[in-house]
Amino acid sequence: MTSEHAAFYVEKVSEWLRNIVIGLNFCPFARKPYEEKRVNIAVCFAEDNDSILEAVLSELIKLENHSADTLETTLLVLPRAFNDFLIFNDFLHVLEDVLQMEGFEGVFQIASFHPNYQFAGTKADDRENYTNRAPYPILHLLREESVEKALELHPDPDAIPEKNIQCLTQMTEEEFKKIFTFLF
Repeated sequence: MTSEHAAFYVEKVSEWLRNIVIGLNFCPFARKPYEEKRVNIAVCFAEDNDSILEAVLSELIKLENHSADTLETTLLVLPRAFNDFLIFNDFLHVLEDVLQMEGFEGVFQIASFHPNYQFAGTKADDRENYTNRAPYPILHLLREESVEKALELHPDPDAIPEKNIQCLTQMTEEEFKKIFTFLF
């Protein structure tokens, strides 16, 4: 794929970050690194697990080789893989094993976003699922140390998910569909 194709996905994910993750304050820790241009958005057009694993490892090594002052985190966008959320979710277990095998356990963690994200025990259309919905499958590679520092500084990190759900449930249907236009 050409860089123009990758640029399309980078722009769509940047828009999602600005409008939803930062705009709705779903992640109170996202604004600063994003505004300081310390968030890398990488696109992997692979469809097979081995190639995706290679891309994940490459991005983890890139994070390892840069300080958080220059590169805080990476969003790895997978526009051609994992249309099925359950298969994507199962792949996260493989990634956890890879983190351990490669010596990255306790150094990095991986969060996930998907157009059909669904928390256990919820219905597919429950609004709380939208806190983790994105226009494409995304693997968020985070520095464990940065996550720990951010949580220590936040007055009530345990309240973040509930606040996000409340934000979504208080929206009118029109507001909701306008925000999540990429899913409707």
